[in-house]
Formats: sequence, C-alpha cells, structure tokens
Amino acid sequence: MSEVEPLDHRKLYRLPWSLPDNVIAWLEPTKQCNIHCEGCYSANVKGSHKTLDAIRSDLDVFEKFRQTDAVSVAGGDPLTHPEIVQVVAEIARRGLKPVVNTNGLAMTPELLRELKAAGLEGVTFHIDTSQKRPGWTDKSELELNELRLSYAEMTAAVGGISCAFNATVFEHTLPLVPDIVAWGQKHADKVHVLVFIAFRSTLEGAYDYYVGGDKVDTKPLVYREEEKRPQRTSISAREVVAAIRSRFPRFAPAAYLNGTERPDDFKWLMTLAVSDGEEMLGSVGPKVAELSQVVNHLVHGRYLGYVSPRVHRGAKKLLALGAIDPGLRAVARRWAAKVARRPRLALRPLHLQSVMVIQPVDVLPDGRASMCDGCPDMTVHRGELVWSCRLEEHLRYGQTMRAVPAKREKVEA
Repeated sequence: MSEVEPLDHRKLYRLPWSLPDNVIAWLEPTKQCNIHCEGCYSANVKGSHKTLDAIRSDLDVFEKFRQTDAVSVAGGDPLTHPEIVQVVAEIARRGLKPVVNTNGLAMTPELLRELKAAGLEGVTFHIDTSQKRPGWTDKSELELNELRLSYAEMTAAVGGISCAFNATVFEHTLPLVPDIVAWGQKHADKVHVLVFIAFRSTLEGAYDYYVGGDKVDTKPLVYREEEKRPQRTSISAREVVAAIRSRFPRFAPAAYLNGTERPDDFKWLMTLAVSDGEEMLGSVGPKVAELSQVVNHLVHGRYLGYVSPRVHRGAKKLLALGAIDPGLRAVARRWAAKVARRPRLALRPLHLQSVMVIQPVDVLPDGRASMCDGCPDMTVHRGELVWSCRLEEHLRYGQTMRAVPAKREKVEA
C-alpha cells in the first residue's frame, strides 16, 4: 500500500474474528462509575456490583460460547468493584488474559501491583475531554496528555503490563486526534495501544424506536442525543484516518472488521505503526497482520489480542518479514538510512504501536442498524451473548430497539 493510497477494504486484511471465535470477551462486573463521560453507553448504577459467583457464571457463558484470548473487564468502572483483584485472578485462573478498562480515577501504583500479581495482562485508560473528571474538567486534549503520561509512567514502573488509551471522538475533537497520535508516538516505549471511538447516540426526530410492536421512549438511555447539545453522530473511521494522515502520511491501516449491513464499512480499523522514538517510520502491512492471527490460532487455538510490552518493543524482529510485506520493507529502508547517518541509533529498539479506530453502530436511512460484524465486545446478559454497546436496551426494554424512519406530516406552504 502506498502512503497516499485511499482506503480500500479489498486491499486490507479482513480480521477473521467471529461470534464464537474472537479475541476478546467483554465482562461487566459492575455498572457503577465514579465519573460521568458524555457518549458513554452505560448508565451509572450505584451498588450494582455483581457477586463473584455471578461473575463466574458470566465467564462460564463466555467459555461455553466463545473461544477468546483476553477478557476486557469493564463497566461502569471496574475499579469501583470491591473484589476487582479477585475478578482478575479468576479470569487468569481460566487461562485467559485479564485486561482492565478504566477511567483511571481509582488506580494507584499499589492497586496496579496487586492486579498484576493477580494476573493482569493489560490496562486501558479512557481519557478525553468529555469527562467530568475532578481537577481536569474543561482541559483540552493537549492538556490531558499530561494526565495520560502519568498513567503510562505508572504502568511502566510496575512493568510487564500492556498500556492502552482510548478516547471518544466528537466533531469538535476530530481535528485533535493527530495530537494524541503524536503524543503516543513520542511515548511509544510506554504507550502500546491507542483507540479512537467515534461518538454515537440515538437519532431523535429522524427515527422512532420500537421494541417488538411497541414504540418506546428513549429518554432512559444514556446515549440518547442531548437536545441542548446536539452532536454529529456520523463520524466515520475513514474521517479519523484522514485526520491522522494529515500529520502522519505513513499511517497505513492493515486490517479491519466490516459492518453487518455494509461490507465496505470499517467498523474496527487496525494500524500497526512502527516508531523509533523520534518519528513514525511506517506501518505493518496486511500480510503480516494476517500471519500473526493465523499462526497464533494454529499454535494456540485462538486469535491474538493483547501482547506483552516485550513484543511491542521488539519491532526490529519484524523487519525480516519485509520479504512478504511492502510496509515493513519501507520501514527497514528508512531505519537503515537513519542508522547509516547516525550509527548509535542501531542500539535503540523499534516500537510497535497498535492504533485502532472504532466506528460503532450506524443507523441506515431505512432504519437498519449496521453493527460490527464479528464484534469483539460481546458481553453476557441472562446467559446469552449480546452487544455490550446495546446492553442498556436489554436492561431497559428486554431486547434491542428497532429504528423506523419517522413519518412527519408535510406542512403546506
């Protein structure tokens, strides 16, 4: 793939993840949270902590229906659960990789060490300007990089834990995405994954919503569009990538998940960027992305999700695969040219950083919902797998809603 070539799903690797064979399971031990984030899919319910027995039952459902590599422990904020260390230990005991998804407010070095001792493999910190975070409200995305770095350094000090950051992308923050990528590249030795999630909400006025044959009121849903502050809900993964490429033309996605209704949608769009700590040298291509998934499944019986920091800082080893991957060949050429000018650079590691762009549910003009085909973030509700981003609908109405284009009477001129 050339550096300026438009995104074409036919030239990328379609990730092989499916409902029963995936990289992640999404566990929600609580719906309680300690801050408010605009755009969150989950209601904040105090005192909603599940018992360890209930959590074990959810894990049993995953093991019954879903072959997986890692378990994302989410919520709510899972660190509000009084037995979060035991939850992580239970996941690890089953031979799965526990990954905690948190806003970080309750994270301390002591707790992080406890979680690591229990088997924690990764932590994902959600930090963006939509949050009502004590001491950081009204800070810009650039100012929040200071907070991000404090968590990255905390995680690096404990060691051996994959460190990720995610952020919801709104129309007004879309131009700032390259700034977060630039920060991540600067700290690629500590920041292993970046995730950008396009904002979505219900589309009031354009659609009516039904459960079965009954029209429902969407006001109880936290992702209902706020009338006082309407937001654009059509931000696409292509737009996010275009924003990143405006600063980093070598940024080239390698793999994707499509939509259930649109095969050329990029619902999950993965880029594996290679950095020397000074600049982005290029991106891993589709062939190596495919090889990593196929070989891991062949050897371990599961697709590859989270990897250790040791793998992220070992990108030099990938350069040998340039024989089958044009992206890595370009990285090797740039790296060799820099080393020729500055031989001491040869002693530095090359870092592999995963950048994921997620385009959640899209409601098509006829009301169909295009979901992530092969979505990793499936969770458990009453013994069945459901989309975590629509769990609230099951809790409120017993099933997911159906959108129907609203009929409005024409006003005579």
